[in-house]
Amino acid sequence: MAQVLNQLATKSVVRTISPIDGGVYTERELDNLGDINAVLSAAEAAQKKWQDVPLATRTQYLEKALDALLSNKDAIAREITQQMGRPISQSAGELRGLEERARYMMDIAPSALADVVPEQKDGFKRFIKRVPLGVVAIVAPWNYPYLTSVNGIFPALLAGNAVVLKHSHQTPLVADRYAEAFAAAGLPEGLFQTLDLSHDDTAAFVADPRVSFVNFTGSVKGGHAIQQAISNKFINAGLELGGKDPAYVRADADLDNAVENLVDGAFFNSGQSCCGIERIYVHASLYDAFVVKFAEMTKQYKLGNPLDAGVNLGPMVRKEAADFVRSEVRKAVDQGAKALIDETLFPMSKEGTAYLAPQVLVDVDHSMSIMTEENFGPVVGIMKVQDDAEAVRLMNDSDYGLTASIWTQDCDAGLVLADKIESGTVFVNRCDYLDPALAWTGIKNSGRGCTLSSIGFDALTRPKSYHVKEI
Repeated sequence: MAQVLNQLATKSVVRTISPIDGGVYTERELDNLGDINAVLSAAEAAQKKWQDVPLATRTQYLEKALDALLSNKDAIAREITQQMGRPISQSAGELRGLEERARYMMDIAPSALADVVPEQKDGFKRFIKRVPLGVVAIVAPWNYPYLTSVNGIFPALLAGNAVVLKHSHQTPLVADRYAEAFAAAGLPEGLFQTLDLSHDDTAAFVADPRVSFVNFTGSVKGGHAIQQAISNKFINAGLELGGKDPAYVRADADLDNAVENLVDGAFFNSGQSCCGIERIYVHASLYDAFVVKFAEMTKQYKLGNPLDAGVNLGPMVRKEAADFVRSEVRKAVDQGAKALIDETLFPMSKEGTAYLAPQVLVDVDHSMSIMTEENFGPVVGIMKVQDDAEAVRLMNDSDYGLTASIWTQDCDAGLVLADKIESGTVFVNRCDYLDPALAWTGIKNSGRGCTLSSIGFDALTRPKSYHVKEI
């Protein structure tokens, strides 16, 4: 008993290290089991009342919260940069994306949450309600800290659930900003809460019987940990676990358009995007020209302090992440790959720091981990292929299946190929973008479940049938 009480009372401190300079940006005490119990008790009580609030009223609360959040967008953009290193010139775009998704989900909620009414049957009234699950746990990552979390927070609340957000230790101020916005909007107390937790206590949190659904974005290892934690309950978890996303440049592609967009798709956010481009297959007839243009455009990036306006490539999130990518590049080169970018062109790129030059590798193949394992950094491998069939085979030769992109001026041909590609989303002539009207989902080790679109609401409700015989 004494051990349990000690665990309830003990508080550890977690520090957020900014990749900009390696200094401590913020620190806070971690919550413990006692805090989890209090938060879930309050959430459960608040949800029972919230589920009876009309959808139109719920939406009004969320509109006010969104407005409150966006009123601080300049400060928030700077916080994103300081916490995880994305260039300040790009951080504001995350807030625009958050607004787009939040407003879309509020707009479609009435139809997405409407009753399902089957064909009329004389003497009976029959319908299916979409009722809330209860308390939704959201475990969010640092790489797109607002975009990944809004996918779950807004539809969960719209559907009548309570939400408890556990955000990454790298971006803890995101959770604070959400809490401030919901408080400013007057959201009922207990309905949206946050927790700062260790890995072990996160497992205890999602395993608690009062949690009815888990929305997790992170690594494959983390996804397995979530599944293990909830294995004694009959609940679902939405798992978005990243990818090794491919692109195929067909012989008829617009070369300049493909190069420009794929360079951005590979190196935006220092390559730290779940749906970023990590491997490219180019038809033999375009291969040489594509590689030259791709390398030249890559050399135009400016790596530096992300708070400087002219910088478009910031540090990776941690020194250890940059070290991993460096090791993967060296391993590929040792196996026969050729690196096209001279790292001395990027003076800020130094061993022992989070700053890493972008890299383009050719003479690669699928015996190399750089082409098969997620590296989550500013490096991309480019392979030559002879035809569509070879491209599709290589694109599908992966343990992941989040997104894929096809570059062609024949969109009909692109759609035929899209049917053969094993992924949750297939782009034609674009990449690395989430349309809130489309389901965001993955297969294989990219996870399971769905957010965004009207389908995304299905995971946050359960069907309840009503069968009335009229007398």
